[in-house]
Amino acid sequence: MQVPLQTVFVRSCSTVQGEVRVRFAPSPTGKYGGSFILRLEDTDQSRLVPGAAESIEDMLEWAGVPPDESPRRGGSVGPYLQSQRLDLYNQTARQLVESGHAYYCFCSPQRLDLLKKEALRTGQTPRYDNRCRHLRAKQVQEKLDQGVPHVIRFHLETGVEPFKDLIFGWNHHEVAQVEGDPVVMKADGFPTYHLANIVDDHYMRISHVLRGSEWLISTSKHLLMYRALGWQPPTFGHLPLLMNRDGSKLSKRQGDIFIQSFQRDGALPEALLDITTNCGSGFRTNRMGRRINELISEFSPSKITTHSALLDLEKLPEFNRIHLQHRVEDEEQCPLLIRDLQAQIQQAYTADIQDKDVLHENYIRRVLHHRKGHISSLKELLTPAYSFLWVRPSFSSHQVATLTTEAQHIASLVLKYELAVDRLSKDLKTLAKQTKATKHREVMKLLRLALSGLQQGPSVAEMMVSLGPAEVSHRFQKLLLLSESS
Repeated sequence: MQVPLQTVFVRSCSTVQGEVRVRFAPSPTGKYGGSFILRLEDTDQSRLVPGAAESIEDMLEWAGVPPDESPRRGGSVGPYLQSQRLDLYNQTARQLVESGHAYYCFCSPQRLDLLKKEALRTGQTPRYDNRCRHLRAKQVQEKLDQGVPHVIRFHLETGVEPFKDLIFGWNHHEVAQVEGDPVVMKADGFPTYHLANIVDDHYMRISHVLRGSEWLISTSKHLLMYRALGWQPPTFGHLPLLMNRDGSKLSKRQGDIFIQSFQRDGALPEALLDITTNCGSGFRTNRMGRRINELISEFSPSKITTHSALLDLEKLPEFNRIHLQHRVEDEEQCPLLIRDLQAQIQQAYTADIQDKDVLHENYIRRVLHHRKGHISSLKELLTPAYSFLWVRPSFSSHQVATLTTEAQHIASLVLKYELAVDRLSKDLKTLAKQTKATKHREVMKLLRLALSGLQQGPSVAEMMVSLGPAEVSHRFQKLLLLSESS
């Protein structure tokens, strides 16, 4: 999704141990049958993309995981858009200042830039020098009265307690020794990630936070903020990152990984979910073709490893092929595929369709059942290799003549034969033996030419079954007439 918005997924589950509310849950309905909550983090106003929030919800609905509570749907712990929760963040920031755990910082962007450049020049890690932490109350008030632009920084302390991560085990980072005091409220009145997520997780009663492993080092800082506010922190689980096949980080800046791109290219949501979970951990075994109910039942947090997962998108067509076959075989989903393909056929071949029967539900169903397991997306059926299914092919007498001088005889045999579906391949072999000077291979090439105008593709028998007796007859009548006129 090409958006600067952070997305937060929450699962609410009732268990014998009490209410469990998980931020960023892989599935909306787990083994505990919970509620899926979507929170959109839009506090970085400089990176907002118009329509991004709507796009996120659209894509979740397309993927088959619509949230139960969200900006669009509402809910009991809203608002679900962080830009609509500014009063809550400002109130919490003031609380931190009043308790001495945060302070106003009046350092200009120019001074901060100089600090950064000097650190880089001397080979040090850039960090704020905490200068404004030491301002006296009178100095602070004077600057506030003068309207000097400012931010609010959290006062990092030493003595961070170790915490046990669900995935990485015991961790401890003395952030005060390596970092400057972090900004929690920006000059524009919007919170940073550090403050907004802590506030929201508290008021949304989040018990477990699952997020990328890059945030592991920041968790000690967040725990200091929980302690300063007197709040009970959630349990944290940091998940291994999803990487490109070459080991580079998967990024939203790669235009071809946006969900809309996969949707446009004909990928099925269940195939995307399957390949993503298949390349990672959390399962005792990996196998292709798992549907969401199987993923839920087989998933175990204890099986998650700390190793990054390599996502090989070149395998997506294979995953898509398997899940497309599932849909074709599903009595409820197959009609949806048929309607989708009908619309695509009409759009692609509007002026070329000679027989409207190719748009009939039974005809398209027959095609899908014969091609399932062979195609990776419906779009393949619109390529030139399959155009014969929707448009009658054209071929010349010269093409026929290069194959055989018995075209008229062969066409007559086909039209006389009552080719039975259950023994079609056997009957075609018998038919080919009734020619005088044409080998079996050339007979098949002629039949393929008359049926599709192509030199390769599905078997001749499958073409005949897909097209149906009436259309097969029509196409060989054309071959017969062409042969007679020649």
